[in-house]
Amino acid sequence: MSATETAPARPATLDEVPGWFHRLDQQLFAFFLEATAERGGDVLEMGCYLGKSTIVMGRHVREGETFTVCDLFGDESQGSYSREETRDFYQKTLSLRAFETNYLAFHDTLPTIVRGRTNVLADSIPADSCRFVHIDASHMYEDVSVDIDTTREILRPHGVVALDDYRTEHTPGVSAAVWEAVFAKGMRPVCVSGSKLYATWGETAGLQERLRAWAADVPTCTLAEDLIDGEVMLRLAAKKPRPKPAAKPAPEQTAPKPAAPAAAPKVPVQAAPAAQAPPAGRSPARRIALNVLPPVITRAVRRAKRG
Repeated sequence: MSATETAPARPATLDEVPGWFHRLDQQLFAFFLEATAERGGDVLEMGCYLGKSTIVMGRHVREGETFTVCDLFGDESQGSYSREETRDFYQKTLSLRAFETNYLAFHDTLPTIVRGRTNVLADSIPADSCRFVHIDASHMYEDVSVDIDTTREILRPHGVVALDDYRTEHTPGVSAAVWEAVFAKGMRPVCVSGSKLYATWGETAGLQERLRAWAADVPTCTLAEDLIDGEVMLRLAAKKPRPKPAAKPAPEQTAPKPAAPAAAPKVPVQAAPAAQAPPAGRSPARRIALNVLPPVITRAVRRAKRG
């Protein structure tokens, strides 16, 4: 490590390790690694990126078994490994030191590491020795085809191979090599997930029967069946979570009606004073007549009356 290079961060959980290894495939790796362990054998991974799948595989390696990992770890090589995609992406992110840091965050010892192209494995891995192989290295048809041929020689009859990117749109070379192996090289699909195809050169019925029972107990998994050239292949998918029901809209808040103005206090209506009764002996008509006469005449009338 150079003086300016910083040490890779040590992950605390598997989710913190970069990589494309979905939860369903993590569960399927565990299933097949345990199922094949009953009759023993070694474990091999071709292409590991930063170790996410390697960490899961390492949990199921038993005492006395050899776990081998092969990857370029950022080294540029001749041929299809030196494509622009490899140079521009993997070399910027992948390093052996980062892989080792990630793996040792979960395990005490490293697997056997082969730094180079996967085509060297045909001469270094004994025939009929492996029970589980993960192929996730080059995306080129020629390379994947060689990786499958190597796996056919080193895999035990009960062994299982997991092939990544068998249907991804940007890896048609992988798809071509995988389906060629099915129709021309005797490889028999056991099941597929959204990302990986799991196959064997042995019998599939027993594995599929156990897989059906396993899937029935996994609430996050759905299972269906297909026929490929007359043979059953199981299809597993992660169950999509149900969307949460939309929250009911809050009732519209209507503006409170303005309070009615307080009624003005009722002012008691005073009754008009009763009209005074005219003095005795004077009729109303006479009183009115006196009131409307000129004052001079009125005084004269009053004096005459007194006289």
